[in-house]
Amino acid sequence: MKRLACLLLLCLSWLVQATEPEVRVQQRLVPAEGAVVGGIVNLEVDLLVDTWFTEAPILPGLDLPGAVVDPPSGEAQHLTEQLDGKTFFGLRFTYQITPQAAQRFDIPALAFQVQPGQASGPVKISGQPLSFVARALAGAGDESRLVARSVKLTQEIQRSHDPLRQGDSITRRLRVEAEGAQAMLIPPPLFAEVKGLKRYVQTPKVQPLSDGRGGTSGGTREDSATYVIGDIGTYSLPAVELKWWDAATGEAQSVSVPAVPLEAAKGAYQAPFSINEDLHALGRKAQVRISGHWLLLAVLLSLLAGLAYFGRPWGHATLTWLRHWRAARQQAWLDSAEYARRLAQQQLKARPVQLGGLYLWVRRSNGSRTLSEFSRALPDRTTNHLLAFLKVHYGAAHAESQAATDASQALPDVGRAVAAMKKTPRARRGLKPLNP
Repeated sequence: MKRLACLLLLCLSWLVQATEPEVRVQQRLVPAEGAVVGGIVNLEVDLLVDTWFTEAPILPGLDLPGAVVDPPSGEAQHLTEQLDGKTFFGLRFTYQITPQAAQRFDIPALAFQVQPGQASGPVKISGQPLSFVARALAGAGDESRLVARSVKLTQEIQRSHDPLRQGDSITRRLRVEAEGAQAMLIPPPLFAEVKGLKRYVQTPKVQPLSDGRGGTSGGTREDSATYVIGDIGTYSLPAVELKWWDAATGEAQSVSVPAVPLEAAKGAYQAPFSINEDLHALGRKAQVRISGHWLLLAVLLSLLAGLAYFGRPWGHATLTWLRHWRAARQQAWLDSAEYARRLAQQQLKARPVQLGGLYLWVRRSNGSRTLSEFSRALPDRTTNHLLAFLKVHYGAAHAESQAATDASQALPDVGRAVAAMKKTPRARRGLKPLNP
C-alpha cells in the first residue's frame, strides 16, 4: 500500500508539472554589429508563453556605464511564433542603448517575471548575457554627435506684421526629425544674435517620433526664437546648419535651412480694414466717439462716488462734529452781552416796552443787578437819560412812549460807557453796599 501511495503521489506531481504553462525568453541586439558612438543599439526582449498573459510582465532596469539607456515604454509589440511545433504568444520589449564612449559594453543576464494563464503563480525567467563594441566616428571629435538613419531640418517664419516696421517681431521655428536617434540626444540649433534685433529664445519641445505601431522610430526637437526689430533698416537671420552621422555608413552628413532676409520700414500703424465700414455692415450708422472732456468728467464723477461710498464713516463723524460746533457757537452767542444789547434795543422799541433785555445786558456787561447800581459808574449825561427814563416809567405821571424813547436814545451812550469801564481797572473794595 505504501508503495502504491508513493507511486500515485509521483504521478500527481508529474501531472501538475505537465500542466504548467511553458515560458521562454529571447534576446537580441539590433544591429548585432557595427555600433557607433552616438548611435542606437536596440536590445529586443521577447517574452513568450504557450497560454496567455494575465498581468503585464515586470521588467528589470538596465544600467550601462558610458551609455544612455532608454527603458521600454508601456506599450509592447504582440507576437505569435511557432517554436518546436508549439504555438507561443508573446510580447516584445525594446531597450534603446546609446553609447557615449568608444568601448565594450557587457549586458548582464536580465531577470523577468511573468504571470501566464493557468499557472500556479508568477514565473521568473532570465535571459542570456550579451555584449557589443561601439566604435568612434571619424572626425566627430568632442562635439555633440547626432547619429541617425536620416535627419530632416525644416524652418517656419512668422511675422507679426507684413511689411515689417520698427518695433515689430519675427519668430523663427526650427524642427529636427531624426530617425534612429533618441530625442534627448538631438543637439539644439544655434540662433545667432543679430545687431539691431533683440533675441528671445523660447523653451524647446522634445518628444519621440512614433512609428505608427505603438513604438518609436526616432525623435523630434522643435526650437523657436523671436527677434524684435529695434530700428529701421535691412537685416538677415543667418543660415542654420546641423551636422550628423549616418548610422549605417558612419559618414558625416549635414542639413541646413537658408538665411532669412528682413527689411524694416518706418511707418504709422494702419488698420487692415475700415472700422466704419464694418460698423455699417453690422447695422450701425456711425462709430461711437467719446470726447476727452466728457471722459474726464466721468472719471471725476467716478472718483467722487468712490470717495462718497468709502468715506461715509469719516463723513458722518465730521458732520456730527460740525453740528456740535455750530450749537456751541449759537449758545455762546445767546449767552453774550452783545445779544442782550440787541435784545434790549428790540424790546425798548416794541409796544408795550419790555425791560428784560435791558436788565440782562446790564448784568452781562458789568455784573450790576439794578439800574441804579449800574448808573453810578456812568457819565452824568447818560445817567440823566436813565433817570429820566425811570422817572417817567415809574413816576406818578406815566408816559410810556417818552420813556422808551429816552431809554433807546441813551442805549448807545451806555454801551460806549461800559466799554470804557472795561478798559479801566476796577479798584478793589470791601463788602458790597447793604442796601443798594
